[in-house]
Amino acid sequence: MKRIFILIAAAVAALVTISGCGSSRRKALLPTISGKAGEVIVVVGKGEWEGSVGIELRELLAGDCPFLPQKEPLYTLVNITPSTFTNIFQIHRNILIVSLSSEVTEPGVVVRNDVWAQPQCVIAVNAVDADSAAELIRENGVRILHTLEQAERDRIIENSKKYEERSLAPVVTALAGGSPHFPTGYVLKKRTEDFIWIAYQTTYTNQGIFVYKCPVTGQDDLSVENIVARRNEVMKENVPGMFENTYMTTSDITMPGLEYIRYRGRDFAEVRGYWEVHNDFMGGPFVSHSFYSPDGKDIITIEGFVYAPKYDKRHYLRQVEAILYSFEWKDSGKE
Repeated sequence: MKRIFILIAAAVAALVTISGCGSSRRKALLPTISGKAGEVIVVVGKGEWEGSVGIELRELLAGDCPFLPQKEPLYTLVNITPSTFTNIFQIHRNILIVSLSSEVTEPGVVVRNDVWAQPQCVIAVNAVDADSAAELIRENGVRILHTLEQAERDRIIENSKKYEERSLAPVVTALAGGSPHFPTGYVLKKRTEDFIWIAYQTTYTNQGIFVYKCPVTGQDDLSVENIVARRNEVMKENVPGMFENTYMTTSDITMPGLEYIRYRGRDFAEVRGYWEVHNDFMGGPFVSHSFYSPDGKDIITIEGFVYAPKYDKRHYLRQVEAILYSFEWKDSGKE
């Protein structure tokens, strides 16, 4: 078993060394990734999977995805033993390999991209034994989560750029000074002087993006209370329901969560919560990014929401969230 683990680690290291030496050509020859979005192959022995290593990984990666109306795990984990980690699994989109051997000289967590396929994320946990591996997973939990989140997000953003509905960016830029990248299928549903609604709708799903701005008041504009209050005003005015006296609002079933984020040179307040329709029974998750306009006079909010009553919502929400993260200021040349 130790030999198998060492061979896997050596194979990853060798491939990365080749990649680091040159190789755009090698990357071009790599196959496209396989597997479903939100899925992670975990390469570790059955004993370790059922013991402390597996417990740590499940607590970290398979806990409840926050602010979804039904329980869904952050990631779907698939355990593969080292002896069965063959070519068919090596091209998976997300792979986490736990290598246990007394011969490991540099214990730690190593992240590598495009090892056997592209665009691929491979995370290696190298340790001398199971207890040490479990400790490494605890210590590096935030990094592991962020790595997987960014890998999933980057794939969606890249696809949005590749198959972009280019007519939408100028519309959003005129209001916000910049725009996300919207994939084909999104259409302009409503536009006013300070509000835009862009949607991708199918028979049973609705993924929407709102873009709106409000003047800065100077009174804690980016607090969760003020962000939600502004949201409710904007939704009542611009997003009616199907019947009279119905409109979108923020559910008070639980207080929305707030996190201040710096991402690729941009600072914004990220709010997650539930939306509902006043006097109706529709609802679902939303996530929003609020930030100052370049001149500091307005608060710009870009929000994504999902309505998919027949389906799990984790991936639908990740898709609209990735659109928010793809925002670029006009002529910035970077995200």
